[in-house]
Amino acid sequence: MPVRDKGVVVTGAGHGIGRALATRLAAEGARVVVNDLDGEAARRVAETIGGWAAPGDAATEQGVAALVETARGHLGDIDVWFGNAGIDQGRGLDADEAEWAASHEVNVMAHVRAARLLVPAWVERGAGRFVVTASAAGLLTTLGNPAYAVSKHACVAFAEWLSATYRHRGVVVQAICPQGVRTRMLDDAGPLRDLLSRDGALTPEDVAEATWQALHDDRFLVLPHPRVADYYAHRANDPDRWLGGMNKLQRQLEDQGAFR
Repeated sequence: MPVRDKGVVVTGAGHGIGRALATRLAAEGARVVVNDLDGEAARRVAETIGGWAAPGDAATEQGVAALVETARGHLGDIDVWFGNAGIDQGRGLDADEAEWAASHEVNVMAHVRAARLLVPAWVERGAGRFVVTASAAGLLTTLGNPAYAVSKHACVAFAEWLSATYRHRGVVVQAICPQGVRTRMLDDAGPLRDLLSRDGALTPEDVAEATWQALHDDRFLVLPHPRVADYYAHRANDPDRWLGGMNKLQRQLEDQGAFR
């Protein structure tokens, strides 16, 4: 999919995967709006890539609406939306109500709210692309953080629904599902860092490259770590055996004192 002169929005683009996506797309000729809660980071990235900074909260109803309005003011039309912003909060059953609620708002409802504002116009013109940064946790699970695992499953589920519902109307939907990526989130993963990196911790630029390649064939699942496809198939083929393996990893982590 050529992006030259296309209007693109990337949320959570001040750091990590979002910054790498914005940088790669701008290098390919896209006109990029850079969104992030960290306004200084958004402005720095935008200046570096020749884009437009649109700081703000891309999760709330008002924040998404303001971002879409601002982006349309700069771009005219939004051709591609990268819902990349995400959070990792709470641990175990002790995760509190606020952490669960925040995970749902940022990792799920941000995508729902953006789609409400974007998809009708795309359907009318017969073209548009909606890309979410989910996680391998959204296809498998992750140990230690149920709020993250559940919300990323919901993120993938919403993307699946969106694709099934609108693909024949010209709306392409894709879900990026990496494992360990060298970002602040991996740095803060504590005892899970080694587990998340067992198939190699990629750079954000690696994820951006895998995504760029996936834009050309419209594949729904973008898997920067190819082994995730094998794990996903194994999980579907024999859920009990797969859960047994995950529980074994859980016990190993407990024995190492990771979850105390």
